[in-house]
Amino acid sequence: MATLIAPANSSPVEDAEAIRKAVHGWGADDKKIISIIGHRNAVQRKLIRQTYEETYQEDLIKRFESELHGNFEKAMFRWVLDPFDRDAVLANVALKESNPDYHVIVELSCVYSPEELLAVKRAYQARYHHCLEEDLASHISGDLGKACISWTIFLVALAGVYRYDGGDIDPRLAKSEADVLHNAIKDKNHEEITRIVGTRSKAQLVATFNCYKDEYGASITKHLVNDPAIPYLAAVSTAVRCIKDPKKYYEKLLRDALHNHRIDENALTRVIVTRAEKDLKDIKELYYKRNSVTLDHAVAKETSGDYEAFLLTLLGKEN
Repeated sequence: MATLIAPANSSPVEDAEAIRKAVHGWGADDKKIISIIGHRNAVQRKLIRQTYEETYQEDLIKRFESELHGNFEKAMFRWVLDPFDRDAVLANVALKESNPDYHVIVELSCVYSPEELLAVKRAYQARYHHCLEEDLASHISGDLGKACISWTIFLVALAGVYRYDGGDIDPRLAKSEADVLHNAIKDKNHEEITRIVGTRSKAQLVATFNCYKDEYGASITKHLVNDPAIPYLAAVSTAVRCIKDPKKYYEKLLRDALHNHRIDENALTRVIVTRAEKDLKDIKELYYKRNSVTLDHAVAKETSGDYEAFLLTLLGKEN
């Protein structure tokens, strides 16, 4: 369930006018902006942007970029974008980091449905005039040994595949491919791992992962992290966790972002902004069960100012 609290009916004309007043004068009225934008769903936000541009001949996103600052500006920018366009930006930003965050690509490829992933790739091409898979392959650097090549193939396969999205499974195939995966992990046969994890439907893979645990007494992720120094295994482990239980994956991502020595604002913002209209309420409940503290409390403790206020608004905290 979503955490976003949005009115059933809102006026984009009134919202655009109120935002116009909030961004003019001596400094922006951040609280006013949060009170409006933080309580509008994707359709409502798009109508506000369109109305604002038609009325004032100005791009609202660019106006926010010039008026807002720091993590608050970054979070607001991602929130105001259309969802698939936002995902395209997240993918591009992840690739351009000095230490690229390929987990973002794995998330998009393994959490989203085939239709959603296709929409993200179309948005990526429209915005950057490049194919996501080609940019992914070109940004991977380092020693071009077998592990790096396998890693590249796996990530490009995830981003480029169009999986069957139905719920049908083949129990015998699940059993046999659980054995194949076990042997492939033991023998470091990356090609077989990529073939299975990169092409099978989510339902079929979940059945295979369940068979793996039943047969070998441990989850497949336990065996994949035997050598965490190998990026390929880390990417496969992330893919498995995203496919098995995305909500648990996002809960752990939030936990790591908030509980490490230094807060990871990029991961924190990404999860809250992308899941607020989807399943963030369920993720919050998992977080509380795992950490015995509410996610709202943890966010308030580790963030401050307008950034804190905006994240808490998306988390469903009432003023």
